[in-house]
Amino acid sequence: MSPVHYEERSCRSALNKVQGMSFRWSLNPYQGCVHGCHYCYARRYHGFLELDPGEDFPTVIFVKTNIVQRLRQELRRSSWIGDNVMLGTATDPYEPIEGRYRLTRGCLSACLDHATPVSLVTKGTLVVRDIDVLCSMAAKDAVSVCFSLTTVDQDLWRELEPGTPPPAQRLRAMARLAEVGIRAGVLLAPVIPGLTDDRRGLEAVVQAAAEHGAQFLGVQTLYLKPGTRQHFMGFLKAEHPDLLAGYQRLYPGDYAPKRFQQGLSSTVAALKRAHNLRDRPSNSRPTYLQLGLSL
Repeated sequence: MSPVHYEERSCRSALNKVQGMSFRWSLNPYQGCVHGCHYCYARRYHGFLELDPGEDFPTVIFVKTNIVQRLRQELRRSSWIGDNVMLGTATDPYEPIEGRYRLTRGCLSACLDHATPVSLVTKGTLVVRDIDVLCSMAAKDAVSVCFSLTTVDQDLWRELEPGTPPPAQRLRAMARLAEVGIRAGVLLAPVIPGLTDDRRGLEAVVQAAAEHGAQFLGVQTLYLKPGTRQHFMGFLKAEHPDLLAGYQRLYPGDYAPKRFQQGLSSTVAALKRAHNLRDRPSNSRPTYLQLGLSL
């Protein structure tokens, strides 16, 4: 992979108004992600910038250096009513560069100060650094942390998610948050047909989540929108050519057939019952579990 280039930018606005989803606002301190997950739906956003969703997505990272100041300005507006903000819909808010810039931490602090609840999703273990801010938000039932977990198989993890922390580290981070009262759980997402959808692999994730104190577990099947689709199909052609024809049949469009998705949901629901993993309800706002988002 090419060296990573970080480009600092000033954003005109921090909050993005979202259309066609169950939430109204998203927030992304960065764009692009060194995690380089081959299936990541956010790859397509690099295409909007006339960059390559394949090669450029994990190597050209935009850093919105003024996002915390912009966010505070927007949250101070009289029109702001404290809607739930979804953090990390186009990138992982805890990719490694956050250790330097601390923009995600700044955004969380701004939301805490302005009574704005947050749901965030991450594969990054750096989230534990912000446990103090997250605890303050949790005391107001104003935060939910979702750890994206596709597999606990070491070989598949290295192949599919080359730049991410190991699954075991993510699970330990989730357990630490849950132990101090932060609502934290797992998104088994995306489930990748032919690679991570066998019952044994799914059960391994559910069991690990339960053993580490997950307070919820959601599931979602892989979807392939333009940009991501081309990259992922190229990955299959190079690494799993035997699956390519099946994918072309299973994905004539962006999503797998409803019957496949429903079968997967039923399987995971049964595994959750078997491992006594019951979703703890939240008294606050929608989470990624309810909204069906994944990185």
